Amino acid sequence: MKLAAIGVRMHSGWGALVAVSSHDGRVEVLDRRRVAVTTDGTPGVNQPYHFAQNLELIEAEKFLANCFAASQQLARAALEDVVGQLRARSYRVAGSAILLGSGRTLPALARILASHAMIHTAEGEFFREVVSNACRDLDLEVTGLRERELDETAHKALGREAGRICQQVSTLGRSVGPPWTTDQKTATLAALVVLQNASAA
Repeated sequence: MKLAAIGVRMHSGWGALVAVSSHDGRVEVLDRRRVAVTTDGTPGVNQPYHFAQNLELIEAEKFLANCFAASQQLARAALEDVVGQLRARSYRVAGSAILLGSGRTLPALARILASHAMIHTAEGEFFREVVSNACRDLDLEVTGLRERELDETAHKALGREAGRICQQVSTLGRSVGPPWTTDQKTATLAALVVLQNASAA
C-alpha cells in the first residue's frame, strides 16, 4: 500500500485537515477539509473556557469535560471518514501531525479561569488535545510539532529536498484551488514531516 499522512491545524471549534502523499518528489493532496469539532447552536462550546469562567468551579469542570467528550466524538468521526476513504484508495495512513502552540504548561483550572490570557492558551490546548485523542482512538500515531519551529523541523526531516518541497507546498493552491492559506500550508508541511519520518523508518 502507498503511504499517506494527515496534518491538522486547529482553531476554536474547528480545524483545517490535509491528507498528503508524496511520489517521485511530488506532493499530492489526497484530502482537504474543514473539520468541525463543535455543534452549531450549543452555547459556549466554541470557546469553552470563556464560557466556564462564569460558572462555579465544579460546574466549570463538568462543562469542560462534557465539551471535550462531545468534541472528541466529532473529531473521531471526521478522522474515521478520512482514514476510511484513504484506505479505500489503497493508502496506509502512517500517522498524524498536530500543530502545537508554545507548549506552556497550564496551571489548575481555577487559575486558568482567573486569567484571560491563560483562557486563550487553554482553549488552544483543549482543541489540539481533542484531535490528538481522536487520532489515538483510531490507532494513528500522533506527532506534535510546534508551529513556530515547523520550518526548522521540516528542513531537518526533508534534508536537501526541503527547500524545493517547501516551495511546492507554498504554491500547491494553484493546482488544488482555494482555500490554500496558512492553515493548509502548515498542515501539509507537518504531514510531510510525518510521512518522511515514516518512510525513513
